[in-house]
Amino acid sequence: MAAKTTEENDIADEDLVPLADETASQAQRVVAAYATDADECRMLLAMLGIEPTAKVD
Repeated sequence: MAAKTTEENDIADEDLVPLADETASQAQRVVAAYATDADECRMLLAMLGIEPTAKVD
């Protein structure tokens, strides 16, 4: 079933808030855990608007 798209569901650009680093990091871990390969992981992160970052030790 397709989601309804109406004006009341639209979010204005000025209402968008960037993710905190901690939240983005947690989202990256969850996506990486469920992705079947690196390409799928990159695609899912892109769909969420989260840039993949290099691993820091």
